[in-house]
Amino acid sequence: MSEGTAGVAMFAGSVPGQALLALAQTLVVVCMCFDMVRALSVPRSHRRYVASTVFRTLAIPSVVAMGVSVLVDAVFWSWMDVAMGVFVMVAIVFRLHHDKDEDNFWKGKGKKLARWARRQFSSSPAPAPAMG
Repeated sequence: MSEGTAGVAMFAGSVPGQALLALAQTLVVVCMCFDMVRALSVPRSHRRYVASTVFRTLAIPSVVAMGVSVLVDAVFWSWMDVAMGVFVMVAIVFRLHHDKDEDNFWKGKGKKLARWARRQFSSSPAPAPAMG
């Protein structure tokens, strides 16, 4: 085992590593549960709006968490766990890209954030110092 993989294995086997992996798995389960609520809710309802917002918020961190979990499983040569982790990652990404027309809090925020950033970082003309 190389030095890097040995470090990953040592951290993954420690109490803080196990706690972080458990927290990451909890994040993934919560994300998938909200996706299920979104799928079973009535279209254009408040419940579906909230579920879609939570799912979209947690989807990217869930994919990252599963990526770390897959890396740890690969270090331990647990190929069945690697395959299941990759399947979960693909399922989350597929569900994230499947319903683009879904109404949620993040819809349209990209343009609003870009406009805000442009205003914040644009060089506004500074008033000339007073001569006195």
